[in-house]
Amino acid sequence: MAKTLRLILGDQLNSKHSWFQTVDVNVVYVLMEIRSETDYATHHIQKVVGFFASMRAFAATLSSQGHQVVYLKLSDEGNLQSFDKNLRVIINQYNISHFEYQFPDEYRLDQLLKQFSATLAISNAAVDSEHFYTTRNELANFFHGKKTFLMESFYRAMRKKHHVLMDGDLPLQGQWNFDQDNRKKLPKNHKPIAPLVFDNDVREVYDEISKTDIKTIGTLNAQQFVWPINRSQSLALLDFFLAECLPLFGSYQDAMTPNEWSLYHSRLSFAMNLKMIAPQEVIDAAVQQWEKQPDKIGFHQLEGFVRQIIGWREYMRGIYWMKMPEYETLNFFGHSETLPDWYWTGNTKMNCLKDAIGQSLQFAYAHHIQRLMVTGNFALLAGIDPDEVDAWYLGIYIDAIQWVEITNTRGMSQFADGGIVGTKPYVSSAAYIDKMSHYCGSCFYKKNIKTGDKACPFNSLYWNFYDRHEAKLSQNPRIGMMYNVWRRMKAEDKAALLEQADFYLKNINTL
Repeated sequence: MAKTLRLILGDQLNSKHSWFQTVDVNVVYVLMEIRSETDYATHHIQKVVGFFASMRAFAATLSSQGHQVVYLKLSDEGNLQSFDKNLRVIINQYNISHFEYQFPDEYRLDQLLKQFSATLAISNAAVDSEHFYTTRNELANFFHGKKTFLMESFYRAMRKKHHVLMDGDLPLQGQWNFDQDNRKKLPKNHKPIAPLVFDNDVREVYDEISKTDIKTIGTLNAQQFVWPINRSQSLALLDFFLAECLPLFGSYQDAMTPNEWSLYHSRLSFAMNLKMIAPQEVIDAAVQQWEKQPDKIGFHQLEGFVRQIIGWREYMRGIYWMKMPEYETLNFFGHSETLPDWYWTGNTKMNCLKDAIGQSLQFAYAHHIQRLMVTGNFALLAGIDPDEVDAWYLGIYIDAIQWVEITNTRGMSQFADGGIVGTKPYVSSAAYIDKMSHYCGSCFYKKNIKTGDKACPFNSLYWNFYDRHEAKLSQNPRIGMMYNVWRRMKAEDKAALLEQADFYLKNINTL
């Protein structure tokens, strides 16, 4: 009988995929832990462990259902540590006559598997991963012939196409976007609910990684791994979010406060990005929860969550496939500085950065405003090379896979794409950070001081950034006001701000 080999990547753990709905003794599935995947970036230890633990759990589930599974562990004798080399061995060993894989979400793996398949003497095919709302090229087709790619336009089209929060052709509640209702600071004595965490024992995976020279960052409690590693845990995390967090998610989704790493966020991105849980089932469940409890869950809480998934998540993926591989080389400002040393340790006197980085090292997680307006904001103001910023974000976060990381980092956060994703650079002085957080009050630096001893670095770096890039930014209608303010400043005040910024940039590793 003809035998088929099917490759499952580490972010393709979708038990609902049509592949797995029937058991066929002539189909062999393969999952592999390999150095080419652990080594292309310096990953957080929780990210490597999380992937491998989830892959092992998925393989065990498939086997228990009667599927034939080949699983290559990292240290297995005979593991050649790359997809193509291992696949060739397995094709020969099992006398395979047909090879299949699901479309990868990363460009580098898409190219690798295309090239590998082209060299095979047997038939082969690639199939959809059956996860996203959109196809790879749907966004490119939607914006065909357009010069700008406004997310809001795409989001509305997605809502209509999939009939999400719609009343016929009109949006429920009479408007599409309730973002202005979703920008509240946490009240001072407000205590967010404790997050749901798991007690996964991942010592076996951790010990295997520890025996290698794989370079990782961050910390891990291998007896209490807090992230979901299978579908049932992913669904439990979804249920917890809907019951306990969705009622306040929108209001406080941009808020930041020390020592609270989860707040009201769903933290479903890791489970979704590994495909243990699907975006449609997440959105459907959220809508059903709101329909059951409209008095408890304000519509703006729901809409803000839906926009994150059916809007931003699908949009970023579409941009990725429309603009790669050029996208990963874009550097609109020509930034070339090195990332400060304390991005790897959290050892800085700036409270906001110390907390956001420290939390990232501890949990492999920070929410979108910590990423955009704290770590990303500082990197952009400091003129850090976007290659370095990319590598940091790709490595440190458990949910970071290039298709979603690079468009958020190089695009949204660093404006290195010159405005493909964002309509303006997302930079701020201390004022915005103080408005949305409780970091500034106890900080070594003073939020209201622009120059001199203990002046908050964000303040002078903010004006230095605008001064440095006036030729490229002054015509941007969304930030023209800032240049009007800058031009009206006294010459001596401008000089003092630029001198302060220069001092901080020259001493960046001591901030």
